[in-house]
Amino acid sequence: MNIENTKAQMRKGVLEFCILSVLKEKDAYTSEILDTLKNARMLVVEGTVYPLLTRLKNDGFLSYRWEESTSGPPRKYYGLTEEGKDFLKELSITWTELSDAVNIITSQNT
Repeated sequence: MNIENTKAQMRKGVLEFCILSVLKEKDAYTSEILDTLKNARMLVVEGTVYPLLTRLKNDGFLSYRWEESTSGPPRKYYGLTEEGKDFLKELSITWTELSDAVNIITSQNT
């Protein structure tokens, strides 16, 4: 079994939750989202994040706006919609429950 594949699948499973969490406090453009994820040591690439942002937008959880940039082309800023905020709350509850369950299970087997 390839451990790197398993690790990547684990990260992919929480990536949507992490992206929504990044946008909880303020709107951000894709490079900011990627930097925040990378600074937290969440190993992601643009090719993974762009389709996910599009899907979250199409699902009604994100909105976007274009802003002029002083250092290049206009930037697409993403933000949570009201539906996205509600979805994030539900994911937060689920994450806490899941994390607690995993911690109980893994601490019993060490």
